[in-house]
Amino acid sequence: MTVKRVVSHEVFGYRIVSRVKSHVISITLFALLIVFLFADSIISNVSLQSSAFTEKEDSEVLQTPKFIRKMKLDVPLVPLNISKRRKIINVDSENQNSLVSSSGVREEQRRFRRKLPEYEIFRSDDLTKKFHGRVLEFLNQECEVQFFMTWISAAGSFGLREILAVESVFKAHPHACLMILSRSMDSVHGYRILKPLLDHGFKVLAVTPDFPFLLKNTPAEAWFEDMKSGKKDPGGIPLAQNLSNLMRLAVLYKYGGVYLDTDFIVLKSFIGLKNTIGAQSIDAVSKHWTRLNNAVLVFDMNHPLLFKFIEEFALTFDGNKWGHNGPYMVSRVVHRVEGRPGYNFTILPPMAFYPVDWIKIRSLFKMPKDRADSRWVQAKLHQLNGQIYGVHLWNKQSSKLMVEEGSVIGILISEHCVLCKHIYSS
Repeated sequence: MTVKRVVSHEVFGYRIVSRVKSHVISITLFALLIVFLFADSIISNVSLQSSAFTEKEDSEVLQTPKFIRKMKLDVPLVPLNISKRRKIINVDSENQNSLVSSSGVREEQRRFRRKLPEYEIFRSDDLTKKFHGRVLEFLNQECEVQFFMTWISAAGSFGLREILAVESVFKAHPHACLMILSRSMDSVHGYRILKPLLDHGFKVLAVTPDFPFLLKNTPAEAWFEDMKSGKKDPGGIPLAQNLSNLMRLAVLYKYGGVYLDTDFIVLKSFIGLKNTIGAQSIDAVSKHWTRLNNAVLVFDMNHPLLFKFIEEFALTFDGNKWGHNGPYMVSRVVHRVEGRPGYNFTILPPMAFYPVDWIKIRSLFKMPKDRADSRWVQAKLHQLNGQIYGVHLWNKQSSKLMVEEGSVIGILISEHCVLCKHIYSS
């Protein structure tokens, strides 16, 4: 009996303990569930806040270039090109969300500023020092007309089309002198390119320009020094391209003569032209010019209009707007001074130098496909021959076009070349 009671009490106690343990475990599990859910909520909020902060940082990083452009720094921003400008605002690779510090930007600017004079176009050496003497010696020949071109690319880029443009100068002016202002062409490679013309007795020479000399005592002298020292922003357009716009003005101001782009095919002698610039477009009703171009310039030494062009270039330089320091610049100046005393110059209509607009230049490279095309080609040739001084090929639009046999350009080049090699490969 006693044993039964003991056993009964133990069983009863065991059940109570089991129930208590069960409740404890349930409560514990419920508590853990609550903690887990609460922790998940906290983590989500933290994550969202972190994400929002990251987006804010990203936004600030993306806006950094605009901020850098607007703020005035001790050392002005000198973005040599788009890729180098990006380096200034690149975030550290180990922490892509960190903002660029202003001190880091200044250091990058100082580095570019120190490096700027190393660029070929600013370099001074024995070749640049000999520039003026070489020019005088070259032009001290019996030059029927003295022509100038500029070349800012590598010598290897001076291709067949450029050679044909040079040939057209000598076809119309066998006794002319042509000087190409170019460091790259003033080399063994450049000499080999021009040698076939030299072997035929034509007077052509590539010379490394001396910018400080060319710009001395001109309104652009201080501008050039500021650019060289990093005080001026060259902008996003390659600086060499804008310096080509300035170089043509400066060389004509120093020496006088004719400047031609390397994508201009000469069709008629320039003898007789004096202090002349060409209109690219005219108003259909008034017949007054609406835009001039600087691909062809004919001016005497020290002409006041050239001085005004150089002055405008230096005062209004903008390296981020294509054409601002070239065609639009000469148009602005002529619009202001046209008709004023002391400026004697002539504006020729588009037919003289720019008979075909850049939008329509493609049609001149195509061969005729039927009788109608052939009649159009003949009519165009009749219109161009005799009436115009040359054709600007607008290389920016036509450089990748092949000259097709029987096309207007093909026939014009074949009639106005001297060596006449590889016309239809250009």
